[in-house]
Amino acid sequence: MKKYLLLIIVLLPLTGWAQEVDFSQIPQIQTSATYTTEVIPDKITLSITLSESNTKGKIALEELENRMEMILISNNVDIESQLKLVTLSSDFRNLLLKKTDIYKTKNYELVVDNAGVAGRILRDLESQQIANVYLSNTEYSKLEELKIELKAKAILKAKKQAEKMTKALGQQLGKAIFVSDHQTNIRLPRNIGANSYEAKFKGDLDDVEFENIRVQASVTVYFRLE
Repeated sequence: MKKYLLLIIVLLPLTGWAQEVDFSQIPQIQTSATYTTEVIPDKITLSITLSESNTKGKIALEELENRMEMILISNNVDIESQLKLVTLSSDFRNLLLKKTDIYKTKNYELVVDNAGVAGRILRDLESQQIANVYLSNTEYSKLEELKIELKAKAILKAKKQAEKMTKALGQQLGKAIFVSDHQTNIRLPRNIGANSYEAKFKGDLDDVEFENIRVQASVTVYFRLE
């Protein structure tokens, strides 16, 4: 007669085995730190408006487009990938008022990767009676990587502060028991119009600058006191 060994596994609730840690009962020191840096924009978006009304109809829209394209090509811009048509419109108000002059307008967005190129394009466009150009946006392509790097540096700064404060107390700094990651603050450059960009020149077209992007990361860290 075969005998079978019946193995009974009893599952006990684990909630009674593990208890939440009460941080308020742990001797600790709390410190906050902020790390800030500025980076040069590497994605600059220019808004370009071509309008026959700016020349009172003396220069056709098609001619303005040709001038713009020649300038962009001379500055090594890939028109297919860097230039985008946003809107195309006509001044129908004149038609409703029974005026014969109807001016056409096109709005473009141009993306370049450095301020020097943007500055040269701004100058060249203005020389061809295309002055309705302004800086619409600036970005930094590695912003997410930069955020992580700044948070790490802020944590190291918080630790250094805690070490100095703990030393003054005559105690030893233990391991971190809590880290709070605050929102990363990003200050983008103010938009500048075609009439104000000249103030950014330093005398050479390659030295034109747009305002840097300011990135600030803040953390709060709780350290155990030994």
